[in-house]
Amino acid sequence: MLGFVSAHIPWNAISNLELRRSYKALQDDLVLPSSTTLSNICQREYVLTVDAIKKQLPVQNKVPLALDGWTSTNKLAITSFIAYYMDLNGVLHEVQLAFHGVDRLF
Repeated sequence: MLGFVSAHIPWNAISNLELRRSYKALQDDLVLPSSTTLSNICQREYVLTVDAIKKQLPVQNKVPLALDGWTSTNKLAITSFIAYYMDLNGVLHEVQLAFHGVDRLF
């Protein structure tokens, strides 16, 4: 599933008969889910991720947000969206809300 998401391949591509045959030729015992199953898994994981992030953030406080960007040693451009806050004990916390590789513009 990660391969589909990272390559921006639509879910319904898995319904393509030739693609399914190709996968089966590579690994005969492979069980391929339907596009509906892939979509449902993705939606469920999205909800679980949002809920997990919400549990990490303080309920009634304002939270400053930061957008950070950098380039890795292999020239991959990355952005990250982070929430920062201090708890009642004065301990600084950070919660990563998003992390994304950026396509080159040049």
